Amino acid sequence: MNTISTKSFSANGITYQPAAKPIVVICMDGSADEYLDTTLIHDRMPNLKKMILQGYRGMVRGALPSFTNVNNSSIVTGVSPAIHGICGNFFYDTEKDQEVMMNSSEYLRAETLLAAAAKAGRKVAVVTAKEKLRDILSYQLKGIAFSAEKASQAKLETHGIEKVEEIIGHSTPAIYSAEASLFVLRAGVALIKNGMADFLYLSLTDYMQHTFAPDTEESLAFYQAQDAELGKMLELGAIIGATADHGMNAKVKADGSPNVRYIETMLNEQFGEGFRVICPITDPYVKHHGALGSYVLVYVSNNTPLIEIKNWLSVQPGITEVYDKATGCRILEQPEDRTGDLFVLSARDVVVGKTPADHDLKALDGSLRSHGGRYEEMVPLVVSHQLNATYKMKAQGDPRNFDVFDFTVNGTN
Repeated sequence: MNTISTKSFSANGITYQPAAKPIVVICMDGSADEYLDTTLIHDRMPNLKKMILQGYRGMVRGALPSFTNVNNSSIVTGVSPAIHGICGNFFYDTEKDQEVMMNSSEYLRAETLLAAAAKAGRKVAVVTAKEKLRDILSYQLKGIAFSAEKASQAKLETHGIEKVEEIIGHSTPAIYSAEASLFVLRAGVALIKNGMADFLYLSLTDYMQHTFAPDTEESLAFYQAQDAELGKMLELGAIIGATADHGMNAKVKADGSPNVRYIETMLNEQFGEGFRVICPITDPYVKHHGALGSYVLVYVSNNTPLIEIKNWLSVQPGITEVYDKATGCRILEQPEDRTGDLFVLSARDVVVGKTPADHDLKALDGSLRSHGGRYEEMVPLVVSHQLNATYKMKAQGDPRNFDVFDFTVNGTN
């Protein structure tokens, strides 16, 4: 029988003291609390219900902008974007004068607790739905790391595992499917069962939440299928912590059409040219959201005083928050050298973009549902085992989604 290391380890000022049980943390991508509520009300998540009754469920604050790369990076480091440096899926590299994807570990400025756990003797596995996250999450990791999207391409020397489909018993799924997320959970079950991992981070994808509202049969069936895999992990003795990287809201008008404010177009029309708008939600998966979210950055080379631009933007319909760089970096916990001159956040039902020409709304699969702003910041946290007295108190404060490993590892012993 394989022994499980209980050696403590530290990362970014936090010390973790793991139990001799499989530990699984799941990022249920895009899972606004209403997805769990609705499926629980329909009695289709009995294992999650069991976790809640014997453990903990609450609401926590995610990292802003409420995007995938940002929050996954926070979860595996335990710190905010101001410290780890990943502030979007996409950003403007001022040094190179290029707009680039932020999906490489070269942009990460903090160690991961996953790498630290592996050094302490845990068998660590990172399984992501999207390939774009694998490099960041597996930074300096000596363990298993692969994506559902490219599972068939995993090699022992580069991914720490081979013959993934054979081990899991399922074929590599299409990324735009419920199966992409379910494959990740099934992988977690298989890795624990085969003794290949005892400290796991499983990161799902939000295609289903972008496409289906919580009360649709497609969504209910999807969460029911997730619940079956949770049950298998519990049967294997796992301690499970689950949270989300962001919530999800419909971004449409009363007639169902996309509710968009094109910020660069608006600024050019009001003040003349001299603006660059960056949409940090941008990634290779535009079928999800058309690169439209509720948070953008504005770089200003126009001669108009910045305060005048800020004040004008602040009173435009659908715009809820506008900050200058210093204020935004403090309130939104952002790295100062990777942000624009202005931060712009929009209303619950509004997305902000660049110009109409920069966003292909024809690529959207169904109605526009998206995230990125303040209204997708609050997400659920569920821990399968009862919290100790210290963490019951912490839960009453201002816990973050990136405290999930701390709560799961330290809060249950």
